[in-house]
Amino acid sequence: MAVEGKIVKVSGPLVIAEGMKEANMFDVVRVGRERLIGEIIEMHGDRASIQVYEETAGLGRGDTVVSTGAPLSVELGPGLLQNIYDGIQRPLEVIRDRHGSNLPRGVDEPALDRNKIWHFETTLKFGDKVNPGDVYGTVQETEVVSHKIIVPPRVSGTIIEIKSGDYHIDDRIGKIKYPDGTITDITLMQKWPVRVARPYAVKLAPEDPMITGIRSIDTLFPISKGGTACIPGPFGSGKTVVQHQLAKWSNVDIVIYIGCGERGNEMTDVLREFPELTDPKTGKSLMQRTVLIANTSDMPVAAREASVYTGITIAEYFRDMGYSVAIIADSTSRWAEALREMSGRLEEMPGEEGYPAYLTSRLAQFYERAGKVVCLGSDKRIGALSAIGAVSPQGGDISEPVSQATLRIVKVFWGLDSSLAYKRHFPAINWLNSYSLYRDRLAPWFVGNVSRDWNDKATLCMKILQKESELDEIVKLVGVDALSSEDRLTLEVARSLREDYLQQDMFDLVDGYTQLDKQSDLLDLIFFFKDKAEAAIAAGADIQAVSELPVREKIGRAKSVVYENYKAEFEKIKKEIVSQLDALVAEAKE
Repeated sequence: MAVEGKIVKVSGPLVIAEGMKEANMFDVVRVGRERLIGEIIEMHGDRASIQVYEETAGLGRGDTVVSTGAPLSVELGPGLLQNIYDGIQRPLEVIRDRHGSNLPRGVDEPALDRNKIWHFETTLKFGDKVNPGDVYGTVQETEVVSHKIIVPPRVSGTIIEIKSGDYHIDDRIGKIKYPDGTITDITLMQKWPVRVARPYAVKLAPEDPMITGIRSIDTLFPISKGGTACIPGPFGSGKTVVQHQLAKWSNVDIVIYIGCGERGNEMTDVLREFPELTDPKTGKSLMQRTVLIANTSDMPVAAREASVYTGITIAEYFRDMGYSVAIIADSTSRWAEALREMSGRLEEMPGEEGYPAYLTSRLAQFYERAGKVVCLGSDKRIGALSAIGAVSPQGGDISEPVSQATLRIVKVFWGLDSSLAYKRHFPAINWLNSYSLYRDRLAPWFVGNVSRDWNDKATLCMKILQKESELDEIVKLVGVDALSSEDRLTLEVARSLREDYLQQDMFDLVDGYTQLDKQSDLLDLIFFFKDKAEAAIAAGADIQAVSELPVREKIGRAKSVVYENYKAEFEKIKKEIVSQLDALVAEAKE
């Protein structure tokens, strides 16, 4: 039975209604004549505090509030991929076609297209017993993704009717009989409340990396499949570019990209780029395995929270099919600002810098839904959900509450540095303050699948970069000429690591993505130069002449050699390193 109340107060996105005693926390409500969508976030007696996910201008005392009696939920089924939704899973393209380019208030369009027909192939037959997570059958949703129609959690019974064929999303594809004797229709679609994590059988330890093709990440600060990471950085440091790269090139099956409170032009870039990008794994459009959720800065603030929960729930659904999923939220700072605004309007006791005291727990609830799991179901599928959130601290100050709360939760920190960005060093990940707590756990995978000395090379790379930082302090005081030849060579090798290895042109088709074996061999090439140069200096070669060798330029361009030809080219460069250094040594002995 619908519960109906009356508005007594409107304060921005917060609406307080009385007469709501029979309503429940987190019920979805319809507010006012335009039936705006809201959610109950507090109950005091018969008074409900409602977070409205649309513009509340025009609402007033006495307007009606009607509870739907159900929590905020998302529709899950074929048709999610290649779609763009707002924060409460309204399909924006459908709304544009039917209602115009401006998003009207109170519009209610189903998230999944009710008119589209899908071909369903069953894997079950009459009399089969099913438990939560079992697969009814499959739908080929796009050319690259087979959508498994799975038994919802907490549902078990016996199949008494199921048939392959062409169906609408809400057509009956079969019937299931529950243990208590009741019979229910099976459809291609299911619903799930966004604030409730979807269950799984077992959570697994991370053991394989999410390969990104970004050398500074894969080599120095790797993330595992099922891992959590954050990208904090000031305005203009390249957070969005890095996140776009992760969405484009990571070795995951499904990408959920949430534009949470970011500028509209950034989401426009995503919408323009992704359909035109070719997926390196399949050769098809990247959108065929992507869901976009757009809640830009000019959309209602309160819907930022809903967009984050909507995204993570859709990601869990695909994880439950046994897929590897990456959810990318840009940015969680905007979500935190929405929490701060609602907390202030609710007159709660503020925490640091006005953020609510429960900020950390809300962030943790989001990131804790990531992980590598054994999914429900008799076939023991393994799925992974990796969560990557951008943080936008004011002025790049990561001591502010959102950055600190995030750092206490996630295992990987890719700290972007504005000074590197100003030098046109992208990605501007600062190697001196970034870290990955997965590195040791992932080490056996890299050793077994890429190179036996991968971890030694990564460690040496970090040591040289840290040594460079120490030497820079000396150089600033007394100049580079005061350093020994060995220390000057260290600076040269560090410069090569920075400029020739860590720096990437994200818009270059070759340099934008680097395969792991090429990353390993590129490090080998730099360290080969280091070893041979050390021997040449010990034999009397001049450090200045070593640093000015013509082959140095070829090392710098090595990262742009196409993958098919790089091994032969690298061998050629090594021979040139040896011959040019030998010539220097011979010259020094004359």
